[in-house]
Amino acid sequence: MSAVKTSAPRFTSNEGVIDAAKAVLGDILLFCEDSVGEVNLVLDRVRVVEGLTLLRDTPGLEYQQLMEIAGVDYPDREERFEVVYCLLSLTRNHRIKVKTSTDEEKPVPSVTGIWPVAGWLEREVYDMYGVLFSGNTDLRRILTDYGFVGHPQRKDFPLTGYVELRYSEEAKRVVYEPVTLAQDFRNFDFMSPWEGAKYVLPGDEKAAAPGAPAPAPQPEAKGAPTPLTGDELRKPAKAEVAKPKAGDGPADTGAGKSGPEAGAAPADPDLVKKPRKPRAKKAPEGEA
Repeated sequence: MSAVKTSAPRFTSNEGVIDAAKAVLGDILLFCEDSVGEVNLVLDRVRVVEGLTLLRDTPGLEYQQLMEIAGVDYPDREERFEVVYCLLSLTRNHRIKVKTSTDEEKPVPSVTGIWPVAGWLEREVYDMYGVLFSGNTDLRRILTDYGFVGHPQRKDFPLTGYVELRYSEEAKRVVYEPVTLAQDFRNFDFMSPWEGAKYVLPGDEKAAAPGAPAPAPQPEAKGAPTPLTGDELRKPAKAEVAKPKAGDGPADTGAGKSGPEAGAAPADPDLVKKPRKPRAKKAPEGEA
């Protein structure tokens, strides 16, 4: 019986891909690299449609399928946004990433004329990052809610957002309101939870032993930790509960009595004890 070979697909080697892309793209290609087993090509934004068409139709490259369009935000760059096209060659079983960069105002040419599926993918990048795509006839938000303000995948977008929506019982409809945080900003000490804090946490002052004077209240600012240390609090003493011993009888434990001052339990009148018969003595051996 022949050995069963693995069913995992074999990917084509990256060897020769960059050279073929350089020969075809020419000055459209701004940068290329083979990093961690992936080929990355950076194209001129204005000619990105022309470059992607050449990558799709050129023999030896033949990246027929657009798998994904992703966005990346680099706020420190002059053109802060990167648009990444993930391409797959079905005939060669090979993948590459094609990138281009832009900012908040410069649009990226739409590739819906090459791959119609790019319509929804470009809408996702527009919704999350605010990247504009010229030529997309239906560039609307697709992931966020109606009336959403801002683009949530930008690095400068606040984690809580700008507005929140809720159902208003007074207006009998869903309303949008600016985000307001109910609690003040908290101070974190970043201490080890196993070692314990060096100050008394709010509420721990109630755990003092009975009769011990409570620590004097200290004036403090909002959110500031108390100046007391954990060693200054005494743990409450455990109350000792007397348990009856296993050998205690009714006279010691009071079992069978109606109360602590009562005498012994009365005899049961319905219980009649029969007299015992005397046992016959055995005759010594040798006597008849």
